[in-house]
Amino acid sequence: MLVVPGADGEIGVLARHAPLVALLNAGSTRVYRDRSSGDVVEFATGPGFFKVEQDRALALVDDAVEAREIDDARAQTQLEEARAELERIERGESDADRWQLEQRVRHAENQLTVSGRG
Repeated sequence: MLVVPGADGEIGVLARHAPLVALLNAGSTRVYRDRSSGDVVEFATGPGFFKVEQDRALALVDDAVEAREIDDARAQTQLEEARAELERIERGESDADRWQLEQRVRHAENQLTVSGRG
């Protein structure tokens, strides 16, 4: 089973799922390799798109970090840079996409939470 952070909530898919295209928010993506034994691989993922077609699932995201490989310093830098750019938007000094920046903040915060620092 695969669980992704859809824009309207988590989306879980199993084998032979109906075709689907969805927008993904930054969040946690989990791959359940064996649900009975609890064998789960978790990723902190950025925003993107999700497609299920012909018994295949594809998550196209701007960043994905396996939970056990999260670099706290990198995530903290990402968080600070995204928050700084949001502040520039608030002051009228930037025309960057607010939604993208908010997703970058969520992605960095999620990495820090998953790694145990958040």
